[in-house]
Amino acid sequence: MGDNAKFSINGDNFEYPVLTGTVGPDVVDIRKLYAQTGAFTYDPGFTSTASCESELTFIDGGEGVLLHRGYPIEQLAENSSFMEVAHLLLRGELPTEDEFAEFTNTITLHTMVHEQLRGFYQGFRRDAHPMAIMCGVVGALSAFYHDSTDINDPAQRRIASHRLVAKMPTIAAMAYKYSIGQPFVYPDNKLSYTGNFLRMTFGVPAEEYVVNPAIEKAMDRIFILHADHEQNASTSTVRLAGSSGANPFACIAAGIACLWGPAHGGANEAALNMLKEIGHPDRIPEYIARAKDKDDPFRLMGFGHRVYKNYDPRASVMQETVREVFETLKVKDPVFEVALQLEEMALNDPYFIEKKLFPNVDFYSGIILSAIGFPTSMFTVLFALARTVGWVAQWNEMISDPGQRIGRPRQLYTGPTKRDYVQIDKR
Repeated sequence: MGDNAKFSINGDNFEYPVLTGTVGPDVVDIRKLYAQTGAFTYDPGFTSTASCESELTFIDGGEGVLLHRGYPIEQLAENSSFMEVAHLLLRGELPTEDEFAEFTNTITLHTMVHEQLRGFYQGFRRDAHPMAIMCGVVGALSAFYHDSTDINDPAQRRIASHRLVAKMPTIAAMAYKYSIGQPFVYPDNKLSYTGNFLRMTFGVPAEEYVVNPAIEKAMDRIFILHADHEQNASTSTVRLAGSSGANPFACIAAGIACLWGPAHGGANEAALNMLKEIGHPDRIPEYIARAKDKDDPFRLMGFGHRVYKNYDPRASVMQETVREVFETLKVKDPVFEVALQLEEMALNDPYFIEKKLFPNVDFYSGIILSAIGFPTSMFTVLFALARTVGWVAQWNEMISDPGQRIGRPRQLYTGPTKRDYVQIDKR
């Protein structure tokens, strides 16, 4: 705990403690502000407000740092696996060999979904967006798994956590299969978490599907890079929904709904669409000029970040992954050349350097997913699949926090003051 922060409101002076975390900015504890002063703080978007205490993920946007329980994201993406990172987020530490085997086995045993869930998919139009299907099906899980909805029972919370992480690839693959009119493919317990997802997505019952190790590694890395990202919009949504005591399946469905927004989970799709619009490296200067023009509504998608004011640490890993995927699949895509040249020009342009508009993770992820064979409508679904681990870890941490209270943001009211009702014939 640091020094006290001093406030003067309406001539009265108040002091509030300053809390210090293990790393990162100090936090002014204003929990008693309203009770003592009758005043609220005003912080649209809560960008200067710490809504909780957490041990999971730390971001230093100025320095381009992302840590999961202290481990740099670059090291995890290079050396770890998604299942290891899931264990780290959910249980606090990287697993030993025995712990990893036990955890992986537990997740694998939960990958199948209730057979009646197949009927849910039939209720959607064939052209339904996969994220619409995800919202509905994940929210419906609480109707099938009654034995893991009691949030006050640690054993039920643990089972629900395992079920959500395990079943999300199955639910996502089924959403894709339904949209293209192919039969669902059941999980195969011999495969890895990521390999199993690829098989359920791209395999068919009529023939054997062989997982490409390079694509499996690339997808696993993408999942790692999207596993958790501190108190972003969808994570905050999960925590806010959970603060009311809602069951975990409903909370994750709420997170999926929030992630669907184009300013959050849809950014990689927007970046890919922009690269396709540019079409050829020769047209890059034209679009850079448009991005600098204040009167032009065009924006360079995939550049800059709400938190990172330096290079997104996930982007450098993703750039390397792009090259590996394209070399493996022998892809010659003009979109890739546009991306590389646009990145190079932007990184050397004084305008972008001054405004610190560096490529972010979304700039590259859409290119990779498209090359692997995913339609753009599935991009946010894959984001949700990976982020489920973070959402579940954050939800568990919130439930276990004795200081957690139901979320109740306040407002600056600017509407009419009290007025009396007038009968309709007198208006």
